[in-house]
Amino acid sequence: MTDSVALESNTNPNSTTGSSTVLNGRTSPLGRNLPRSASGNMDGDHGMKVVESAEGQDLLESSLRLKPYEAQKYRKRALWVSWISIIITLILAVAAFTVSAMKNSVSAFGFGFDATLDVLSSIIVLWRYNNPAAVHSAYKEYIACLILGVVFILSSLCIVGKAVHDLATKVLPEVDDFLFIVSVVSGVLCLILAVLKFLLGKALTSRALITDGFNSFVGGIMGFSILISAEVFRYYDSVWFLDGTIGILIGLIILAYGIKLLIDMIPKIRQTGGYEPFE
Repeated sequence: MTDSVALESNTNPNSTTGSSTVLNGRTSPLGRNLPRSASGNMDGDHGMKVVESAEGQDLLESSLRLKPYEAQKYRKRALWVSWISIIITLILAVAAFTVSAMKNSVSAFGFGFDATLDVLSSIIVLWRYNNPAAVHSAYKEYIACLILGVVFILSSLCIVGKAVHDLATKVLPEVDDFLFIVSVVSGVLCLILAVLKFLLGKALTSRALITDGFNSFVGGIMGFSILISAEVFRYYDSVWFLDGTIGILIGLIILAYGIKLLIDMIPKIRQTGGYEPFE
């Protein structure tokens, strides 16, 4: 009987011995509020595990993988990338709206709106990670994603509305070297920002960061689409509708992503809002 109890104590990863608790191979003094992996549940959208702490609050899976100093390191990087993204995309938005007004480009207008959306989404990420103590908070993550979903939907409606109007009135795009420069610079910078945000989002298991990265990725695609549609129109003016069609397609993609965010986040906020305070 004694041998079997001892064997069970040695093989149980969550067993308590002496004055310490072993959790996932890491030891902490008794009484600390550590996440319990046994009560975890999976976020089916990105395979991110959400675990319940000893206080009953949901924490992201990163709370099990990252040591405190590692989590804060990634949090600071997320803040830096967000600030850089705000500055770059704000400049790109102004340039894109200028091109749209001068050259009647629906793609440029769509990119300008997407760049503006990128600014807003980066501001939301700044709010998400402004509090060091909430770096693993699932509730704050859900709130950030919910706001992103609303912003995505509103922006997509504006993009699609503008594209449909220009197609209906048969607005023809104009091309020049300025448009080429804006397209290439916008595409390259947005894709670089997207990669950085995806990597940080994976490290912190943050869907808000991944969503921000998705928006930057869409911005990069739209930047190059401005160039593609303009070049096609240069040689085949019968395909004048390509610019507006791309604008509608991008708008619908953003709309679908925004709706999915709302569908996924609203139930999660209801589940966690009862015991985790809004910060």
